[in-house]
Amino acid sequence: RKICFVHLSRSLSIFSLQTFEKLLIANRGEIACRVIKTCKKMGIKTVAIHSDVDANAVHVKMADEAVCVGPAPTSKSYLNMDAIMEVIKKTRAQAVSLNESICCSFISSLSLQASEGVTFIGPDTHAIQAMGDKIESKLLAKNAKVNTIPGFDGVVKDADEAVRIAREIGYPVMIKASAGGGGKGMRIAWDDEETREGFRFSSQEAASSFGDDRLLIEKFIDNPRHIEIQVLADKHGNALWLNERECSIQRRNQKVVEEAPSTFLDPETRRAMGEQAVALAKAVKYSSAGTVEFLVDSSKNFYFLEMNTRLQVEHPVTECITGLDLVQEMIRVAKGYPLRHKQADIPINGWAVECRVYAEDPYKSFGLPSIGKLSQYQEPLHVPSVRVDSGIQQGSDISIYYDPMISKLITYGSNRVEALKRMEEALDNYVIRGVSHNISLLREVIIHPRFVQGDISTKFLPEVYPDGFKGHKLTDLERRELLATAASLYVAEQLRSQRFLGTPRIPIAKSKRSSWELSVHLGDGIYPVAVSKDGSSFSVEVDGMKLNVTSEWNLASPLLSVTIDGTQRTIQRLSRNASGDTSIQFLGTVYKLQILTKVAAELSKYMPEKAAEDTSSILRSPMPGAVVAVSVKPGDTVSEGQEICVIEAMKMQNSMIAAKTGKV
Repeated sequence: RKICFVHLSRSLSIFSLQTFEKLLIANRGEIACRVIKTCKKMGIKTVAIHSDVDANAVHVKMADEAVCVGPAPTSKSYLNMDAIMEVIKKTRAQAVSLNESICCSFISSLSLQASEGVTFIGPDTHAIQAMGDKIESKLLAKNAKVNTIPGFDGVVKDADEAVRIAREIGYPVMIKASAGGGGKGMRIAWDDEETREGFRFSSQEAASSFGDDRLLIEKFIDNPRHIEIQVLADKHGNALWLNERECSIQRRNQKVVEEAPSTFLDPETRRAMGEQAVALAKAVKYSSAGTVEFLVDSSKNFYFLEMNTRLQVEHPVTECITGLDLVQEMIRVAKGYPLRHKQADIPINGWAVECRVYAEDPYKSFGLPSIGKLSQYQEPLHVPSVRVDSGIQQGSDISIYYDPMISKLITYGSNRVEALKRMEEALDNYVIRGVSHNISLLREVIIHPRFVQGDISTKFLPEVYPDGFKGHKLTDLERRELLATAASLYVAEQLRSQRFLGTPRIPIAKSKRSSWELSVHLGDGIYPVAVSKDGSSFSVEVDGMKLNVTSEWNLASPLLSVTIDGTQRTIQRLSRNASGDTSIQFLGTVYKLQILTKVAAELSKYMPEKAAEDTSSILRSPMPGAVVAVSVKPGDTVSEGQEICVIEAMKMQNSMIAAKTGKV
C-alpha cells in the first residue's frame, strides 16, 4: 500500500541503490512485518526468527527464510543472543534489525562480526547505551542545552532514599527505571507511602523487563502533554527533525492514540523542540531514526523526557505527513549513504491519526490484557486512506507471552477533521472476533468534544472517565436507532428462516405476515417495538416515533451497512441465540439486547432468574498472567484493600487486593 509515501517523490527513487542482499529481523509482530515490506521494495531478502509458538506467525510467512530460536518466553527466543548470533552466521545475513529490548552487549557483539560484513540497522553502541540509560541521557541533554525536568540525577539505592529524595524534590514525583521505556517500571507518587510502594514495583518491573533494576526520581509535571520529535541522522554529521507527534492520550504511561502534527504547537515552539532534538542527536553522534520525547506544559514550556533509539510504534503518522519511508531511510543510513533531504525539504502535508488496537478489555483500568484465538479478523482496508500495520491474521493466537497489540490503525486526511472522520469509519468497519478489544474506547476518544477541540493532556482518560470507561452513552435518538436496527434484524432473520431453497417450506401455507409486535430489552429498559415490512425496508415504531430502516440484510456478512432515516451506520451482530439474546456492536460499543415477541415477553416473567454469584470471598485475577508474589498464607486474617498477591501481565506488575475483611 502506497498511502503515506507519496509526498516526496525522491523517496521512491532509491530502490535501485545497492544496500544489502540479506537482512535478519530479530523481532516479531507488526514491526517485523513492517520492516519486511520495505525490504521487499528494496530487493533485500529477509530472514525472520521466531519462537516455537510463532511458527505460523505472519512475519514468518512473509520472510524469505525463517529460523526457530527457542521456546515461547522472550528471554529464551527473541532475546536469546547466542541463538540469534548463530542464525546470523548460518544464514549469512549482511545486516540485522534488532528487537528494541535486546541489550547493548548484543549490539557490541555485532562489532565482532564486522569482519564478516554484518551491519546493525540503527545507531552505534555508544548512542544506544547513552540514551538507553535515563540517568546518563539526562546529563547529556543538559550538556547539549536541552531543557530537562528537575530531579535527582543519580541512582536511587533503596526505598528510604527514595522517600528522602522525593521530599527534597517535592511531591508529586515520577519514579522510573533508568533503562526503561514503554511505560514499564514507572510509577507516580504523591506521598511517602506511594513512594515506597512505587519503588518496590518499579524496581521489580525494571528487572523483569530490562534486566536492570536501577531507578531514578524526578519532578512529576502534572497535567502535561506528551509530544515527541522524530529525528533522522546519518554517519556524515547530518541530522534532521521530521516534525512532531502528539502522544498525550495514554493509559498507565502507555500511548493509545497518536497524531501528527500536534494541534498545540505553533511554528516557533515546533522549531525550538526540533532544534533541541537535533542538538541532542548530534551530541551523541546519533546515526539512524530516533525519537526525542518531551513533556510540554500549558505555557508551551517543554522538557526532555527520554530518547528512544529505535523505530517507534507510532512512526507511521510521521511517514504520512512527510512522505518518507523511515525503515528505508534507516537501511540507507546503515549502509553509509548520506541523507537525501535538507531540513527545508521536510513538509507537513495533511494530518494523520494512529489508534493502537489492543486485545484488551477497556472496561478494566482502560485496558487489561485479553488472550484467545482470532476466530474472525477483517481489516478495514476498503475505507479510503486507511493503513493497517499488523502482524496477525484470522486464526492467530493472542498469548500471555507477548504484547497484546493487534495492529496499528492509521488514517490520513488533508486536515484533522478528515483524518478523524476516516478513523471513525475505519473503527466501525474493523472486524475482530475471539478476543476482547479496545475499539470502543478508541472510538469514544476520537469523537469526544475535548479531543476534537485538541484540549488534551496525559490525564485525558482519567479526567474524562473518572469512574472508568463505561462505553458509549446513547442519546435518545441513538437508542431509538439501535432498537429499530435490532428489531429489523430480528424480523429479517425470521423471514429468512421461512425460506427453503428459494421457496416456502409449506407451499400451501404461505405466510403473508407483514407486521410484528416485539418487546426489546436494552439495559434497564424494556421497550415495545412495532415493525412493518415495506419491500426491502422496515418501518419501525419506537417511543411513538417511526423510523425507516433500510439495508441489503446480508445476515452472513460480519458487517452490516444500515440506513436509518437517511443516517448510515455500520454495525456488527456478534452473537444471537434462540432465547432472543443478541449482541450488536453499534457506534463502537457492544450492546446486549433481548428481542422477544409480545407473547413471549409476557410469558418470560414466569421464568426464574439466575442468582448472581457472590465473588466477594474470592480473589479472581482480572487478566491472564503469572503470580510473581504471594503476600499471605492460609489462616491469615486480611482486611479490605490489603494486598494478597502480585500478578505480572505483559511485564506490568499489578497488586491484587482483598475485596473484604476475612480469613485466607
